[in-house]
Amino acid sequence: MSDFNPQSIAPSAASALIGDPSQFGRVGEDGTVYVRTPDGEKAVGSYPGKSDEEALAYFVRKFELVAGEIALLAARIKSGAMVPSDSYAAVKKLREQVRELNGVGDLGALAASVEQLEPLIEGHKEAYEAKKAAEIAAKNARRQQILVEKEKIVAEAESLALSENWKVTGDRLKQLLDEWKLAPRLEKNADAELWKRFSSSRNKFDKRRRTHFASLEATQGKVSETKKDLVAQAEKLSTSTDWVATARTFKTLMDQWKAAGRGKPSDDTKLWAKFKKSQDAFFAAKIADLEKRDLTMATNLAKREELIPLIEALLPITDLKAAKNALRDHLRAWEKIGMTHRDKRSALDARVRVVEDAIKSAEAEIWRKTDPAAKARAQDVVTQLSEAIANYEKVAEKARAAGNEKKATEARESADARRVWLAEAEKGLAEFN
Repeated sequence: MSDFNPQSIAPSAASALIGDPSQFGRVGEDGTVYVRTPDGEKAVGSYPGKSDEEALAYFVRKFELVAGEIALLAARIKSGAMVPSDSYAAVKKLREQVRELNGVGDLGALAASVEQLEPLIEGHKEAYEAKKAAEIAAKNARRQQILVEKEKIVAEAESLALSENWKVTGDRLKQLLDEWKLAPRLEKNADAELWKRFSSSRNKFDKRRRTHFASLEATQGKVSETKKDLVAQAEKLSTSTDWVATARTFKTLMDQWKAAGRGKPSDDTKLWAKFKKSQDAFFAAKIADLEKRDLTMATNLAKREELIPLIEALLPITDLKAAKNALRDHLRAWEKIGMTHRDKRSALDARVRVVEDAIKSAEAEIWRKTDPAAKARAQDVVTQLSEAIANYEKVAEKARAAGNEKKATEARESADARRVWLAEAEKGLAEFN
């Protein structure tokens, strides 16, 4: 396999721009631009109304555009992003471009660069095939994922088909239908088979639910027995002090009451009055307990309000280590304080987080100023700018010696601009010292 360097044509193009373009071409007295080839000079065109330097630079840029296309094609081949047949077609097109190119540069090196591309295609066919295989595998994996998701929807629907929790199950089946509609489609046969199972389960549940509610009129006595049991449960719970769990249970009893349907109107009214009496007794006791806890939480709020100024006094940070230790001690005391109203504590917690964030930021800033990798990057910038300034000064001196004051001025201006950048870069590097 040829080890192709997509930048192999860059030195020729670079020297045509930064160095002396006459290395690869010249401008005749009549304004015609010539390029030097191993077979002698070749006229590539002219640029009326422009100076010799501008005309030569114009044809250098045409050379560089083709060189860039070669480098870009090489990179795409190496990445496996192109179909090999497309790559061969692109190489053929580039070969014709180079053959017919009216540009100034090392045309021999450019042609040689093109000839390195076909071996590169052969060497990277595996990368393309691997990428294609990965795409197919990803597509198959996606199909399998969709299949699993739809199978899961169908399986749950099938498990609910015999449920008698009419409201909850009906709602869940509606959600499953929405999920089915949102799920991507499979091939026609697979989708149809899964939909058939899903639809069958929904129909089975719906038919049973309709039958159930149709028979309620004949089973009002059974409804009354169900509600009597709910009333008995409510009476047992009326004196409970397990507030959260019991409140949740009352909600469940209410759902069961609603799901039980309607009994005889006279029975329903009496049973509801008993149920509501037990429910009201429990929630009245719960409210009384909450009011008692409100007093305790108010005391705890006062403790937190006394502690918060001590925490905020750690800012601004003058001694990071001492601030961290003090904050840790304060936070221990903060956590030992009992419950406080959530809405009131959230504001205090936000003020504590300001101090915590400030300390974290201070730690991050110290790390940033001591990060060796960041310092190395800053040093590289300073070095590159220094070298660039030196190169522009050499170009300016050479142009001045050749009597090309315009080019010398441009080079000096480029160097001056980079001195400004260098000053900023050196300031950034100084922060690491």
